Amino acid sequence: MIDLYGLARPLLRCLAPEAAHGLTLWALRSGLIAPTLAKDAPALGSRVFGLDFPNPLGLAAGFDKNVEAVAPLLSLKLGFVEVGGITPDPQPGNPKPRVFRLGKDEAVINRLGFNSDGLEAAVARLAALRRQPYPPERPIGANLALNRTAEDPAEDYIIGLSRLYDLIDYATLNVSSPNTPGLRALQGREPLSDLLARVLEARERAGELHGKRLPVLVKIAPDLSGPELADIVGVALSRGVDGLVVTNTTTGHREGLKSRHRIEAGGLSGRPLFAPSTRMLKETYRLTDGRLPLIGVGGIASGADAYAKIRSGASLVQLYTALIFHGPELIERIKSDLAGLLIRDGFTNLAQAVGADLKS
Repeated sequence: MIDLYGLARPLLRCLAPEAAHGLTLWALRSGLIAPTLAKDAPALGSRVFGLDFPNPLGLAAGFDKNVEAVAPLLSLKLGFVEVGGITPDPQPGNPKPRVFRLGKDEAVINRLGFNSDGLEAAVARLAALRRQPYPPERPIGANLALNRTAEDPAEDYIIGLSRLYDLIDYATLNVSSPNTPGLRALQGREPLSDLLARVLEARERAGELHGKRLPVLVKIAPDLSGPELADIVGVALSRGVDGLVVTNTTTGHREGLKSRHRIEAGGLSGRPLFAPSTRMLKETYRLTDGRLPLIGVGGIASGADAYAKIRSGASLVQLYTALIFHGPELIERIKSDLAGLLIRDGFTNLAQAVGADLKS
């Protein structure tokens, strides 16, 4: 299959960002973006929260919100894919335009607001995927979100967790999107503790029914103060979540941006997020003392970026925005460079490098 993405890239840049993204998903489903035959270097494999990952490079939530292209995405030899955010009921999200490409900054601002086909559509598509003759052997996570009209946030997460439980390999509770009013307030000590108590109790009930324990993670914002982060880590450890995703998009860090859309409201992702999200990753690893697996997200665009996240405490990493600017060939380039960096520094496997910059 000829990879047509390179030929199509100039066209995609001419389209509005959301239209270009829809066209990319269509190209993936249609087989116009060729799968890779490359094999993962053994040193890149690891076992995290009870799951086997052939490499640490995953696709962040938001790219495949509605479970439209999981199989072709995994055929690009990502280590894992996280779909969503998935809301219990379908909802349109915020008015358009709501996604803005910042080309000079290799960044994106979005205020999508959890546009979602809803839970039942996701269930149907994941069930069909699992019924394929050769179901994916790489982990699939689901980013769980709540409807804008939710009166009981915990119930929205519980509904999503319960319906998807046997169709996914892990679930992430998104309490940090900046585009749903009041959502980030769930990161406070008491709201988060109450939320996790209910969700994890529901996880235990579902686990007894399905005969497995589904890892549950929490995705946090990069705009937290030191005490706020300490509260989140304390609650996460005491309640027994399986990991933290560090971080979501930022509402700040606009200084120095050059693109004309830099003043748009919404969450900023891409290159400008790398430094602040990595600082928060290091602090989170320090606060957890390495006891809680972390997924590092924000601004990854090279093997060196991924390696910096790993040395800062990430057991896994995710990318999204860089794919918009560099295309799917970036995936193999990052993995190849990452394998080389591990060898350079004398690591025989990825786990040895996790948190290396914070160890004495």
